[in-house]
Amino acid sequence: MEPEPQVPEPFTRTYRLAMAVCRPVAWWGHLTVEGEEFVPRAGPMLIVGNHDSQMDPIVIGMAGIRRRQIRALAKSSLWDNPLLARVLNGMRQIPIERAMGDAGALVNAIDALRAGACIGIFPEGTISVGRELRARSGVGRLALEVPETRIVCAAVTGAPDIARFPKRPNLNVRFFEPASGQTDPSETPAQIAERLVAEIRDIAPPVDAGRDPQKTLETYERKAVEREQLARERREAAPPGDTK
Repeated sequence: MEPEPQVPEPFTRTYRLAMAVCRPVAWWGHLTVEGEEFVPRAGPMLIVGNHDSQMDPIVIGMAGIRRRQIRALAKSSLWDNPLLARVLNGMRQIPIERAMGDAGALVNAIDALRAGACIGIFPEGTISVGRELRARSGVGRLALEVPETRIVCAAVTGAPDIARFPKRPNLNVRFFEPASGQTDPSETPAQIAERLVAEIRDIAPPVDAGRDPQKTLETYERKAVEREQLARERREAAPPGDTK
């Protein structure tokens, strides 16, 4: 018996509207897309990208709009704005608390993958601002939990220049399957994340962000220290055996 054909997750109206609103960014940025054929139209999928700009999720979403709706793991603080929260929920994005080991967000992402969704994730966790960041293991955990998931990398270049108006950027998104292979059950989640980030960074090395790169770097380093401190306090306050 032949397997039943997979049905693509339908685009929500909010997602289509959001991508339409962002279309001028793609035009202004001369967005070019390579490797579209590597993005399957249906079935569980992880799009794994580099993160050098706040605009990366939008740029990747625009690049993949003809193939899939991408449900990103996004920082939970974005939901603090009620209007933005409505938009994000309408786009079926998934909130995650960075540096907190957010098990709940990963459970939601696993459930979405098992239902055939396309999940977008940035393993570096935050914007690089020119730094080489440690790959976080979440993407590897997702891949191992749902081994039938297809992994596709997305190397984004040019996005930091969006903030440098009137300089006009040259945006490019290159989709590709990792040369190191799909999910290998003998690997640890960290090993999977590290090799995926290494392949992406061979194509798109970390670059500075913002109109004032040094100031932006200082801001992100301060925020990283604050997140780590908050995560440490949460772990210390957690009851014994609580892994959240």
